[in-house]
Amino acid sequence: MSDEIILVPNPENKCFGCGGANDGGMKLTFTQDNVARRIVGRFVLGPRYQGGGGMGHGGIIATLLDEAMGKVCRFREARAVTAEMSIQFLKPVRVDEEIIVEAHETNFVGRNIFQSGEIRNAAGDVLARGTARFVILRS
Repeated sequence: MSDEIILVPNPENKCFGCGGANDGGMKLTFTQDNVARRIVGRFVLGPRYQGGGGMGHGGIIATLLDEAMGKVCRFREARAVTAEMSIQFLKPVRVDEEIIVEAHETNFVGRNIFQSGEIRNAAGDVLARGTARFVILRS
């Protein structure tokens, strides 16, 4: 495995966040850092994903964190689903500025993979933070 892998939308996947076959989806691209074992994405959301006042919709912010944390399961080569997720909305996420979404594993117990993620602006301010528990699907 190389040090970094670019995770582009799969043209057959209909996932709203990362799928390439969903015409209304976000088609998110991430970088998988195999050394730091982190998933990183850089995005400008644009007006399509705003709530009020030029700020990102809370559901979209949760989607970004869920997608990044879900991709962390790749380090275990596991197919897992979100079982629980908690989001802290710390500061407004502007839709017209670049944001950085980053996630990593914090713990692994049985079939449970625990993740943490955050959204930062270009200045490095943490705008939102999330934690989640993913459950590995049985074959």
